[in-house]
Amino acid sequence: MNQVVLGKDISIEEFIAVARFGARVEFSEEYKERVRQSRKIIEVCVEKEKPVYGTTTGFGALVTKFISRKQAELLQKNIILTHAVSVGEPMKEEEVRAVMLMVLQSLGKGVSGVRLELLECYRQFLNQNLIPYVPREGSVGYLCAEGHIAAVLLGEGKAWCEGELLDAKEALKKIGMEPFTLSYKEGLALINGTTSATALAALAVYNLSRAARAADIAAALSLEGLRGLLRAYDSHVTRCRPQKELIETAENQMRILEGSQILKEAENSHIQDALSLRCVPQLHGAAKRILKDAWEVVSCEINSCGDNPVVYGTEEEPDIYSNGNPDASYVGMEMDAACIAAVNLGKMSERRNARFLDENLSGFPWFLAKESGLNSGLMIPQYAQAGILNDMKILAHPATADSVSTSAGQEDYVSMGYNACKKAVEISEKLEYILAVEVFSAYQAQQFIPAELERGKGSKAVYEELKKTIPVMEKDFYLYPHIEWLKKWIHEGNMLEIVEKAIGTLA
Repeated sequence: MNQVVLGKDISIEEFIAVARFGARVEFSEEYKERVRQSRKIIEVCVEKEKPVYGTTTGFGALVTKFISRKQAELLQKNIILTHAVSVGEPMKEEEVRAVMLMVLQSLGKGVSGVRLELLECYRQFLNQNLIPYVPREGSVGYLCAEGHIAAVLLGEGKAWCEGELLDAKEALKKIGMEPFTLSYKEGLALINGTTSATALAALAVYNLSRAARAADIAAALSLEGLRGLLRAYDSHVTRCRPQKELIETAENQMRILEGSQILKEAENSHIQDALSLRCVPQLHGAAKRILKDAWEVVSCEINSCGDNPVVYGTEEEPDIYSNGNPDASYVGMEMDAACIAAVNLGKMSERRNARFLDENLSGFPWFLAKESGLNSGLMIPQYAQAGILNDMKILAHPATADSVSTSAGQEDYVSMGYNACKKAVEISEKLEYILAVEVFSAYQAQQFIPAELERGKGSKAVYEELKKTIPVMEKDFYLYPHIEWLKKWIHEGNMLEIVEKAIGTLA
């Protein structure tokens, strides 16, 4: 997907194409026209000195302070300079791109009263890959991260351009731009709404939705490698409890493992498996249900405007609405729930992996090491899983359950949606690491399973691909690069692609 045209609703996949993969952004004529019409209305309000929050008044608790037309430009500059106060480590490139795209989506709905030339600047930032330096800590739902992006537009702060971190003015000059002078309402509009929270939520839900399918693949590899029983996935079982995602997960497992002689041989070896092997449809299904809800909410939010105030009516009869749309509760609560779903996928993956390493449970040598004692084998990757899972559990604490009053009580409640979305991105990457370790163990266990036994159609495809990159562990070797490679392989969707090429699209 090389280009995304803004104007109609876009999908999460199109959003990711711009944020992560650098697709160009264009504006449709419909987009341009509604922005122009909205601008005309706000200009009339300023001309008539009509009270409009953040345009002819101050911000937050200063809403009662009148701002004259002559002071309008300074007001909009000031709000950027004083609101760009997030701190700490910077956002990743794709996160900054996602926020800028979300600003274009929100203000492009044509109810914010900004000029088209302002939005053209952000479009050029995206198309020429100028990435403002945006510290990621310190927001309750909006304003601060967006402030750092807008500051670069004014020639303040720093930005990445062609691999260099430059002063903003130098970065602008490098792509043929000059510092921009904001007009009335534009500073407020650039930092208002749920743009940063929604941008991060889009990245997180995309990552987690793919990770959930990757978890199905990892679970299938473990079920086969540990000689589990497919009867727990049979339709006689799933139709007793017809949750859609439960049934789909069981069907995924059956398709991935179709033709497995290993499982055929194991059919009468025992009565029932441990919960981490037989409850995959139930737990994975529940997690997927949460992620489906999150996907639906984020799909709506990336095509919404969270600005305050919003501009309606006509030039003759302006109609301005102060409102609460900058509240990030929708994406915040969904991402809090998504974090809990991710932890559940991770905790089951870690338990499946641990079974490979225990000779009493797997029948394989301790830690999958041929000469244990001299060799530690895969003992310590499970430690890494345990540490990462602990981090995930901490991140699963709901951010939106908290509130700290701001702006002298004018904003007496805040959603904390930004933190929920920020941690959802973090937790998605941690889940990918946990799955990578499980897949690594399943792959290394293959040397202890007779080669003449046919693997499942999907699992065979995975192992054939892994053989090209990862050595069989007959003696200890440096593990870190292989775990990182597997994590990236999962993150970029390559494992999913390999399996779906072999068996068709997974539910």
